[in-house]
Amino acid sequence: MSRRLLAIAGILLLLVGSAFAQAPSPEAMNAARKLVATLKVADQYRTLLPQLLLKLRPVVAQDRPEIERDYDAMTAPGAQIYAPFFTAMVDQIAAIYAASFTLDELRQIEAFYAQPAGQKFLAQSDALAQASAQIAQDVSQKASDQLKQRLIEALRQKGHKL
Repeated sequence: MSRRLLAIAGILLLLVGSAFAQAPSPEAMNAARKLVATLKVADQYRTLLPQLLLKLRPVVAQDRPEIERDYDAMTAPGAQIYAPFFTAMVDQIAAIYAASFTLDELRQIEAFYAQPAGQKFLAQSDALAQASAQIAQDVSQKASDQLKQRLIEALRQKGHKL
């Protein structure tokens, strides 16, 4: 009897797992791509790209001025050298969103971030994250100090020498 239950449970797990593994619908992918565009993920990538290209420059050019000139021209802003990577990145991120949210949820999220409040949140999100992390670190330190004192006092009351 227990083997039968295990077999049924195994089949159910396979069915559920395969349902989650299916590719998102084209409509969900379109909504996810729109969300990725609204979230300005591409802009974030574009700001990182010059740093990446700067790190690659000495490796590729090998301190040869003639190669450096051509390298700089090929990697100038607006160059199409990284367009395929950019497109692949956007598609992969959109696929993650499309697999994580329903079509309706994607539309709701995109609608929020398309509004002025959503855009303001995006613009301030890095600063907010840094400030929140600092607050968490400060509070954790204070809590740690106070808990340490309380525990030491409680242990001393029990006769321990600390």
